[in-house]
Amino acid sequence: MQSLGLDVHVVPSGYHEPDRAELAPRELALEHARAKCEAVALRFPNDVVVAADTVVDVDGTAFNKPRDATDARRMLTALGGRTHVVHTTLAIASAGSTIVESESTRVTFFPLEPGEIDRYIESGEPFDKAGGYGIQAHGASLVERIDGDFYTVMGFPLARFVRTLRRLGFVLPITN
Repeated sequence: MQSLGLDVHVVPSGYHEPDRAELAPRELALEHARAKCEAVALRFPNDVVVAADTVVDVDGTAFNKPRDATDARRMLTALGGRTHVVHTTLAIASAGSTIVESESTRVTFFPLEPGEIDRYIESGEPFDKAGGYGIQAHGASLVERIDGDFYTVMGFPLARFVRTLRRLGFVLPITN
C-alpha cells in the first residue's frame, strides 16, 4: 500500500483466527477479514481501516497457517503436484460501514520431494503463511503456475483494493 503513496499504519487487531470447520474456505476468509477490520475500526472510528485474510482451499478444506512443522509438512505434502485455490478477502471500514471483497486464484504446485519440503520447513518461511507457503519468497520455487492475481496469493489483492477505494470515493495519489 505504501507503494501506492498511502500513509499506512499497521495496527494488530488482536483477533484470533479460529478454525471453523463448518465454513467453506472462502467464507472463513470473509469472516476473519471482517472480524479483524471491525476490531481495529472500533478503536479508530474516524480512520479508513483495511484488513485482509487468506485461506488456501484444497478440495473444500481450509488450510490456514500451520501450527508446527508437522502441520506444515502435512499441508505441503497435500499441495504437491496439484492445483488448489487461494482466497483472499479484504475488509475496508470507512464512515461507519464495512465493505468486504474477495478474490480467488488457482495455484498449481510442482510435485514436491520430501527433502524439498523438509528444507523449505527448515527455512521457517511456512509458519506465518496460509497453506504453509509464501509465493513472494522461497515458496515461489514450489509453484508451477498460477491462474489469477499474484497479489491474491501473496495475501493482498492490490488491484481489487484500489478499485474498492475508488468506489468509496477515494482518489489515490500518483507517485513517481
